[in-house]
Amino acid sequence: MITECQAGFDEMPLGPTMRANLKEIGYTAPTPIQAAVIPEALNGSDVIGQAQTGTGKTAAFLIPIIERLNEQKQPQALILGPTRELVCQVVAEAQRLVKDRDIVVTAAYGGQGLASQIRSLEEGSQLVCGTPGRVIDLLKRRVIKTSAINCVVLDEADRMLDIGFRPDIEWILKQVRQERQTMLLSATMPVPVLRLARRYMKDPVMINITPETVAVQKVEQRYISVDNQNKVDLLMRLLVREKPRQCIIFCQMKVSVRKLAAELGKRIRGVMAMEGDMAQNVRSRVMQQFRDGKIRILVATDVVGRGIDVQGISHVINYDIPEDPEAYVHRIGRTGRMGKDGKAYTLLSREQGRLLTDVEIFLNQQVQRDEVIGTLAFRPRDPEATKRPRSKPKAKPKKARAAEAVGVE
Repeated sequence: MITECQAGFDEMPLGPTMRANLKEIGYTAPTPIQAAVIPEALNGSDVIGQAQTGTGKTAAFLIPIIERLNEQKQPQALILGPTRELVCQVVAEAQRLVKDRDIVVTAAYGGQGLASQIRSLEEGSQLVCGTPGRVIDLLKRRVIKTSAINCVVLDEADRMLDIGFRPDIEWILKQVRQERQTMLLSATMPVPVLRLARRYMKDPVMINITPETVAVQKVEQRYISVDNQNKVDLLMRLLVREKPRQCIIFCQMKVSVRKLAAELGKRIRGVMAMEGDMAQNVRSRVMQQFRDGKIRILVATDVVGRGIDVQGISHVINYDIPEDPEAYVHRIGRTGRMGKDGKAYTLLSREQGRLLTDVEIFLNQQVQRDEVIGTLAFRPRDPEATKRPRSKPKAKPKKARAAEAVGVE
């Protein structure tokens, strides 16, 4: 097992075009996962790479794949990801890395026009990145030709298995010739992932860049106690206090995402929801606006949140604490990316103490408590206390005042 490697981009056998593209993107030195994976992948080895979110795993497999592509107009590499958002992230990164080369990258996922994806493949595409369901559809239509595919990547493998894609993944792997390179990238390495690797990979090089503490080291983690009735008020005051540059607020359910985004939208500007029931073109537009900084606060579910890779996210707020500690790690990994600092807050009711304990055991560290001044954490038990009228503000209207305080224009 390889745990670290000090090779820099200059020491890697990369061509001048790739070096120029890396420099233009701003990649001056490889992250640990990139330094370890790229040389092995360039040698053609099967690779299992484990690292936390936000460490550069996408470029770790894209750079060697693109470096080995030729200009023959047929699929030569296939990348599978669990969600449309993650696929779009990978495609966007690939398009930056193939600049000035005659290489076409095709995204293949549901919720978007099938005809345009078929046209791109028929016109000639060397790199295909898609979700398992749409890739199977295109394979059965014989639009994706497998004769020249010499590399398959399973990105976010743990997540793909979590949401039931194992049969689809196995079917796809069986359609591609056995004399291929297979790379598997994952934030965690549970038994089902290892079982899949043993069955479909040949003497893979194991690379583990996960530190002893699972959580992202540069993320400041806090929890705030609050009753469900007071969560929106506390959240607003937290946003006012923190003034996040960009923020993701996670909810457990799609209906909660819609309701919370609507409630916040009445008070501040720059708020948008993103959840699985939204049309793909709407989700893509929201994601692009978030990347461009036009949306400051994004309310999302875990499924779509997993594919969000935006460098400017300063805060993650767990409006609902997840039941799975690994989901907590993936959420807070949206901030503190690529070595930057970040903050993560979790709103916690009295009944959810066990879930926080599970997180702390998983992280092997204590999450510190925080308070927001002026917020009623728990509803008074005296019923008369809830009937006292609140004093009316004398200054600006609530919406304008809150928007100004949070810093959203």
